[in-house]
Amino acid sequence: MKLFEMRKEYRAPEISLEDMNPDPFTQFEGWFTEASERYGDHTNAMSLATASAGAAPSIRTVLLKSFDRDGFVFFTNYGSRKAKEINENPQVALMFPWIEMHRQVIITGTASKISTAESLTYFISRPRGSQLGAWISQQSSVISSRKALMMQWEHMKEKFKDGNIPLPDFWGGYRVKPVHFEFWQGQENRLHDRFYYSPQDDGGWVIELLSP
Repeated sequence: MKLFEMRKEYRAPEISLEDMNPDPFTQFEGWFTEASERYGDHTNAMSLATASAGAAPSIRTVLLKSFDRDGFVFFTNYGSRKAKEINENPQVALMFPWIEMHRQVIITGTASKISTAESLTYFISRPRGSQLGAWISQQSSVISSRKALMMQWEHMKEKFKDGNIPLPDFWGGYRVKPVHFEFWQGQENRLHDRFYYSPQDDGGWVIELLSP
């Protein structure tokens, strides 16, 4: 199947280096807020790329649940493929595809587990069904059928029918500490704007304009 004719022409005001905030965290928050206000749902959806110790890559979509200067936080089963690969190789990449705005942000850095207390704070904020789901899903493992999965669901509903659902010890969060940021804005004739942030020894950042 040829897809030569599937293309989108981008048109946006040109961005200069001077337009970019010298702090990439502030720049990210600005773009994130704008995307959230304009398009709402799924602004926090991001691709998470990991690789095994043998450099075999994998990628999936996860949800960003918080961010600050310490990093970008997501949650998962600690037995999942992504978690196993992070344990082997903590170098990861995040990508936010804000397609409607013709924008993309890529963040590379290192991932590490957050504290149990932080994971618990988020876990108790989740809907009860999502809490049960965390107990049931042995993420990335092979299951015999959907029916078997739903049988586990009914079992867990009965098990935890009274009182609060505890945090599973095999479930929690990771924080990605950024090393580099790249902000991309689609432009006409594929002459896109790309701004690459690298950290400096004095705690500041240098911004470079990359060729499209």
